[in-house]
Amino acid sequence: MAKRVLLKLSGESLGGGKVGIDVKTLRSLAREVKAASQKGVEIAIVAGGGNFFRGKELSQSGFDRSRADYIGMLGTMMNCLALADFLEQEGQVVRVQSAITMIQVAEPYIPLRAIRHMEKGRVVILGSGAGIPYFSTDTVAIQRALELGCQEVVMGKNGVDGVYSSDPRKDKDAQKFKTLSYQKALVDNLGVMDASALSLARDNAMPIRVFGIDSPHAVERVLSGEEIGTLVSDCETTMV
Repeated sequence: MAKRVLLKLSGESLGGGKVGIDVKTLRSLAREVKAASQKGVEIAIVAGGGNFFRGKELSQSGFDRSRADYIGMLGTMMNCLALADFLEQEGQVVRVQSAITMIQVAEPYIPLRAIRHMEKGRVVILGSGAGIPYFSTDTVAIQRALELGCQEVVMGKNGVDGVYSSDPRKDKDAQKFKTLSYQKALVDNLGVMDASALSLARDNAMPIRVFGIDSPHAVERVLSGEEIGTLVSDCETTMV
């Protein structure tokens, strides 16, 4: 079982595939994260903001790209604060840290402080992306995991339970990968995460486990070290 894990949650998963926050999803997530924390797993969480705003999409609509990305970062903080509230309702001690200064609602992101929180059994939720434009929360998840000494990044996907050769919702012949090499994921553009994030993971040998967030107790299981979904690493590619 990995001692320290970074959980990457997309905005879509927190919104249940819709705009805004899905209360049922957040409550379930909070219970499962707490259960894994009680087993001794040190947990950091990076949340996306796609259920509210996506900087890149806003810029395509005419927004200045930098300003659009900052709007997206604020969307991630709404998700972080909502998740923190549900975790606290479950009795889990939480600290929210932000890459943008907002002292009324979150601590500034300080890596050593985040590590100390995790060592004390607190779940650390990291918001505002990288705090600068042009960086996706996928890239931030890998960077934070490396900086905080995590053994693995686990990515919760909405609607799929791993990485497939093609979209299983459109192609009945799509095959699921059990293990997948960084290189194949990049060359075949399999949609694990954006290319810059995947390259950063490859260059620093950070394993990524992609799993379906919809499956019962999937978050608790994957945080506790169960080998579900697809492992993306410096390994041979194998199918289920």
